[in-house]
Amino acid sequence: MKNCLARYWELRAGSGIFEYTVKRTVAMRRLFFAIFVITLLHVKAIDIYTEDDFPVEDEPYTDNLIEIEDTKTSRSRRILWPYPLTRDEQDSRKARFAHYSYPQSPIVDMMLQTVAVNYLPVNSNDPFDFLRDSYPLPKGYTKPLDEYDYIIVGASSAGSVLAARLTEDKPRATVLLLEAGKPEMLLSDIPALTHYLQNTDYVWPYTMEHQTGVCLGSEEQRCYSPRGKALGGSSVTDYMLYSRGRPQDWDKMAADGNYGWSYNEVLEYFKKSERSELKKYKNMPYRGRDGELTVENVPFKTGLVEAFLAAGRINGYQTVDYISPDQLGFGYIQTITNKGHRLSAAKAFLHQHKRRKNLHILTEAKATKIIVEPQSKRAYAVDYIKNNVKYTVRCRREVIVSAGPIASPQLLMLSGIGPQEHLQTLGIPVLSNIPVGRTLYDHIGFPGIIFRLNSTNASLLEPKVATLPNLMQWLQFGDGLLTSPGGVEGVGYIKTSVSDNSEVPDIELINMGGSLTLDGGAAIRKSWKISDRTYHNAFGSLTGVDTWQAIPVLLHPKSKGCLELRDINPFSHPKIFGNFLTDARDMAALKEAIKFVISIGESEPFRKYGATLHLAPYPTCSSYPLGSEQYWECAIRTMMVSMRRQVSTCKMGSANDPDAVVDPELRVRGIEGLRVADISILPKTISGHTIAPDIMIGEKAADMIRKTWSNLIA
Repeated sequence: MKNCLARYWELRAGSGIFEYTVKRTVAMRRLFFAIFVITLLHVKAIDIYTEDDFPVEDEPYTDNLIEIEDTKTSRSRRILWPYPLTRDEQDSRKARFAHYSYPQSPIVDMMLQTVAVNYLPVNSNDPFDFLRDSYPLPKGYTKPLDEYDYIIVGASSAGSVLAARLTEDKPRATVLLLEAGKPEMLLSDIPALTHYLQNTDYVWPYTMEHQTGVCLGSEEQRCYSPRGKALGGSSVTDYMLYSRGRPQDWDKMAADGNYGWSYNEVLEYFKKSERSELKKYKNMPYRGRDGELTVENVPFKTGLVEAFLAAGRINGYQTVDYISPDQLGFGYIQTITNKGHRLSAAKAFLHQHKRRKNLHILTEAKATKIIVEPQSKRAYAVDYIKNNVKYTVRCRREVIVSAGPIASPQLLMLSGIGPQEHLQTLGIPVLSNIPVGRTLYDHIGFPGIIFRLNSTNASLLEPKVATLPNLMQWLQFGDGLLTSPGGVEGVGYIKTSVSDNSEVPDIELINMGGSLTLDGGAAIRKSWKISDRTYHNAFGSLTGVDTWQAIPVLLHPKSKGCLELRDINPFSHPKIFGNFLTDARDMAALKEAIKFVISIGESEPFRKYGATLHLAPYPTCSSYPLGSEQYWECAIRTMMVSMRRQVSTCKMGSANDPDAVVDPELRVRGIEGLRVADISILPKTISGHTIAPDIMIGEKAADMIRKTWSNLIA
């Protein structure tokens, strides 16, 4: 049995050679202990969910059976969901259900304890410690070197790729990868529990500065926008959705003077990373098949996604591979997962290479300053803090900043690289007067359109999803209900009449197999920091009820934000000004998108579910008639959220672009030996999510860096 488990962990890690040592033997014992603890928690949960709550009949109805395809055996498998309460039972026991909704599942309770903010093992025998990955220095090294060829600051999605690519060449360059966060763990790999990660120590809990008239329903009326703080960056905490933007997004960048960034040029880097395991589209010419990044379909879905896609077709949007350069429409989500497990950039690109002699990875090491020689203006070292001790490490070739769209501009400004007027007010000597942080764009969404379903077992509800049997099924087979990434099942791309570009969509629709109420307010709404008052007044009546929603996301906002330092303390969060909805066209696009989503929910495919629009009684909108034009504008200002896809804070541009921070080869203007390589360099938003483009940027940056130094090291 132990040998089988050992082999299982070897295959999951992809390490090639599994070191079956005494340490691993202890780890296996701890695994059994952890499962034993989970079982006890599951048994304890019976006190909450008794047989009276979920009556079971001798012959189950076929409506409660869900068909999924087993990719291993090519056979259908059937999952029986627990029976929900009847309407009468829901009404009579609402108070009891709400009392146990935080958390609703002992499995969730266990995960929260192991990835909680500031969680530290109480002793070396902590049973969950072995669930975390580790990145010790390679064999033969007891401490980092004093000098490296390259220093990469930030193990973001791009930073992880860079570290892997720059250490694979011969002659071998030495690379130090500094990451302020820690390695991921097994439980962060569960797609269904993604929402819970947004309030753990795996994120930087960034909050926007207060802005009048937006995020009125959020805590302190400030938008919450966490970013990944882990080896792998936001790929450890995001929703794992794979998308690339439209070809026109990239061609526009190239046309604006960013040579080398046209769609055809970046496509080769997208394909290089990708290993497509999609059932229908894996052999398409625009897909990659040999990369490290597995892209697959989610093995579980509800019938609601079929209704969503059918409604899209009724409205003229075909069901397509939304990655296709030639098609625009609706589709099943494609996820960056491997057999139902999250596949972060660290797991895909770093884990299997952690033993490389020339790759040194330091986690929980916070970079505080890039040191630049004031005369030559060349970056030659980095200060960082680990275990409360300050270190300085030197660099022979280049420093590459890959800390993400918030931390990258913050580090540059702390180092004297940024807007002169702003830095001088803080007493920071200016080494290069360039507009770092002066541009910021972000996707914003409105998760307030919810339909109540007059049917049972139609949607995801956390008490049915986060159970011990489902956890065991996910661990063993990588399928089942826990593979649904935060409840998301499909996406759609539409163009409103407000759009000023006829070739690209301006709205993304994120289709859920439920809604933000599926967990009774335990995690989804908290992942956006929607306040208790707003949530319970607006959506409390939907607790335990089957629901559906599609979230409209504004893809190309006209409103421009900015970012600046709060003070000179590198541990302070910078000031982030979203300036959301300051351009009237953004509000107009969202209001038109709301009308479209309502028409989807009221269309024929959703009628079989008895879908009824829930007009939420927001406390901030009580003076407006429900459903009126004024109501919906107030609702947007109340419930709008950041989708955490910031770009442009280290904007890429041509020599004639006054807003540019880096050139098309990602070199920081005015400083030698320094580049920025992450999503912060994109000049504008793209029509999709940012993890895959971030990885592409890492691939392309690695090639540009190698080309720069090829003649010198040949």
